[in-house]
Amino acid sequence: MERWTGRVALVTGASVGIGAAVARALVQHGMKVVGCARSVDKIEKLAAECQSAGYPGTLIPYKCDLSNEEEILSMFSAIKTLHQGVDVCINNAGLARPEPLLSGKTEGWRTMIDVNVMAVSICTREAYQSMKERNIDDGHIININSMNGHSVVPQSVVHFYSATKYAVTALTEGLRQELREARTHIRATCLKAEDMANAVIYVLSAPPHVQIGDIQMRPTEQIS
Repeated sequence: MERWTGRVALVTGASVGIGAAVARALVQHGMKVVGCARSVDKIEKLAAECQSAGYPGTLIPYKCDLSNEEEILSMFSAIKTLHQGVDVCINNAGLARPEPLLSGKTEGWRTMIDVNVMAVSICTREAYQSMKERNIDDGHIININSMNGHSVVPQSVVHFYSATKYAVTALTEGLRQELREARTHIRATCLKAEDMANAVIYVLSAPPHVQIGDIQMRPTEQIS
């Protein structure tokens, strides 16, 4: 992880759960982490905890509604102004709504599409453009996924959610192909792991010439 010391990582959905754990782990390894969420109170508390613990990195809270493209673009603009740009983008934010295919509400479906698919795509595009304009050729884009993106379980309330996670699987593979076509060494990885923070560190610790495309472990998600 030495090569990432002092460099900038964006972690979406960093206020709780996997996102908070990933943000903390990256700060522990000396990265400058922009953690975003719709509410930053918990990220501010985590940032204070990291500082008190004497971690070598820094956690910068940023309020952003990922269902709103303008807010995403504004966030990337602010990161460019204050921190030059993004070197690592971790698309962690995601949500599930119990909306079956036969009786679900369109609003719930649309919300899942906006956050689980559109926000991932927009953040990926903006992160790549940030790396490209600064000639960063060793950046990394990590999509936090779910085992629901690889199998459809017989539970009606997760079927639409599963479709959005299948989209993340396809988007990550498409991203790898486009990066290869662009002849860049920027890497893309899709993670489905029980201990996601350690999985992220493992992936980022790989030598620049090693591509870890996919890590899968048993699911731990629940629909609420």
